[in-house]
Amino acid sequence: MEIKSLAYRTDLIFSAFDGEIIDGGHYLVIRTPSNPGFYWGNFLLFDQPPGEGDYSRWREIFADEIGSPPGVIHQAFGWDTTEDDKGVIQPFMDNGYYLEHSTVLTAQRDKLVPKSSTGVTIRPLETDDDWEQSIENQVICREPIFSEESYRIFRQNQAQRYRAMVAQGLGVWFGAFSGERLVADLGLFRAEELGRYQSVQTHPDFRRRGIAGAMVYKAALFGLEHFNLETLVIVAEAGSPAERLYRSLGFEFAEYQLGVTKSDELTG
Repeated sequence: MEIKSLAYRTDLIFSAFDGEIIDGGHYLVIRTPSNPGFYWGNFLLFDQPPGEGDYSRWREIFADEIGSPPGVIHQAFGWDTTEDDKGVIQPFMDNGYYLEHSTVLTAQRDKLVPKSSTGVTIRPLETDDDWEQSIENQVICREPIFSEESYRIFRQNQAQRYRAMVAQGLGVWFGAFSGERLVADLGLFRAEELGRYQSVQTHPDFRRRGIAGAMVYKAALFGLEHFNLETLVIVAEAGSPAERLYRSLGFEFAEYQLGVTKSDELTG
C-alpha cells in the first residue's frame, strides 16, 4: 500500500524503527510491541475513508490483527487522505469514538520566521536526568482525560524509543531549561529529506513566554544543518493555538490528517 498522506508517512518513521508494519493490501497494520498502550503505535491505516459497513468490518479486522480486551483496550483507525474527507464516520461517533482531526503544516528554510525567548537555555537532552525531566514534563502536560499512571508508562516507553533513535543519529530531543529545570521539550526526527516534530510541550507555569516557538525554531535550524532536511513537518489539532503558533513561525498548510480512536480506559 502506497501512502499519500505526508502525516502518516512521517508517523511511520517511528514504527519502522522498532515496531511492525504489515501490508494487508487495502490497509496497513502498525504495531509497537514495546508500547502496547500507544494508540497511534498500534492501529490500522486504511487506503480509503470509512464507507458503509466499515464500522463493523474495521473493528473485526482490528481484533484479528492487533487484539481485543482484555489484552488490548483501545481501537485506532486512520485513513490515507490529504483532504478533509471523513467518510461515513457517524457510526463511530455514535459509539463513543473520538475524531482526530489534525492540520499538517510544512516549512522550508527560506520560510522560517526566527523566534527567541529570554530566560531559558534551549539545548539537546544529554543526561539521564534530562530525559527523566522530559518524561515528567510530558506527563504534567498530558490531556486530563488520561490517567497519570498509564500515561507515565506510555511516556517512559516513548522516551526509550526516542533516546535509541537519537543515539543512532535519527533525531534530536530538545529541552528548554530555566536554570537546571526543564520547562519545555520536543523532538525532531528524520526520514531522508523530511523532518517530523514530536510532542511539543511547555510546562503550564511557563506558557505564553515564547518558549515553544523559540524551541521549534532552534530545532528546525539544527535539523536543517545536521540532518540536511529539506522539509519540516509538524501536526496540530485543527484550529488550535498550537496551529496558530506554528503558522507564525512560517509553517504553511499542507494537508489534513484524520482518524478515530476509542479506549476502554477513557470510556469505561
